[in-house]
Amino acid sequence: MRQSRRNFLYGAAAGALALHGRAWAAPGNWPDRSIQLVMGYPSGGATDGVMRPLEMILQRELGQPVVFDYRPGAGATIAATHTARAKPDGYTLHVTDSGPMTILPNGKQLAYDPLKDFTPIGLVCEGASIIVAHPSLPVSNLGELIALAKEKPGQLHYGTSGLGGAAHLSGELFQAVTGASLEHVPYKGGSQAAIDLVGGQIPLAFASTGTALPFVETGKMKPLAVTSRNRVAIFPDVPTVAEAGYPDYDATVWFAIVAPPGLPRHIVDKAHAALQTALNTPEAGNALRAQGYEPAPGSPEDLQRRIQADNEKWRALIRDKQIKFQ
Repeated sequence: MRQSRRNFLYGAAAGALALHGRAWAAPGNWPDRSIQLVMGYPSGGATDGVMRPLEMILQRELGQPVVFDYRPGAGATIAATHTARAKPDGYTLHVTDSGPMTILPNGKQLAYDPLKDFTPIGLVCEGASIIVAHPSLPVSNLGELIALAKEKPGQLHYGTSGLGGAAHLSGELFQAVTGASLEHVPYKGGSQAAIDLVGGQIPLAFASTGTALPFVETGKMKPLAVTSRNRVAIFPDVPTVAEAGYPDYDATVWFAIVAPPGLPRHIVDKAHAALQTALNTPEAGNALRAQGYEPAPGSPEDLQRRIQADNEKWRALIRDKQIKFQ
């Protein structure tokens, strides 16, 4: 009799725990603890700058701390791989960009598929690289740069934040569209390329707008063009490459939030709603524009379509130009 009673009590306790577990996992309970926001670049970089203005708003909307989890290296593919393998419970989200999601997958073997191994949450913002020159380079506009590059093929070096990044492919697309011949010099980060440009070690760079801004303002860099389809608010007088006579050129860069594959839709919807609220606040919008980015609200499906379209675009260029990332 005592054994039967003990079994009954164990069974009742197990049932109560099971019911409690199901209630704990109910849709309305996410999130009930801090959320890890995986970052593919070091603190202080462009991704960090993009997300800092959104951090407090996301925490307010979700009711839990948002903790930056820095996992830099390998062109942000270490962070992407970590996310692709993480548990799809909503407590691991990833801030990514066009490089590891649409460029590197088409030039090297990676441990993830950008179209299958992530759940899209939404775009954060869009922007451009800016083509900048050392003040001593004898060009004052993009046309003169192209003419000089054709006159001295392969003799003008341009620095970027690294192989397979958005700035690198912006430079490759620039050469393909204009017929200019430049030599790529990859750095481990955009700030290092900027330092060498200011120091005169390289004559050109394709840099992030935020990185270039203080150097342009002090006359240490000469701006020639931005790589996006539209002009950038912090450089209103700097033309686009398209405006310079190359209408097919568009190398817009973007940042987005994704999650591990299989994230339940109710979590996707809640995370997406918090992101849209953040992007629509004046404080976040102003902070992003101050770095040269425009908020890019949109649905998870919009982000998935963007990833697919940009993969197709960069895949063709990488194949045709036989670009290597190793």
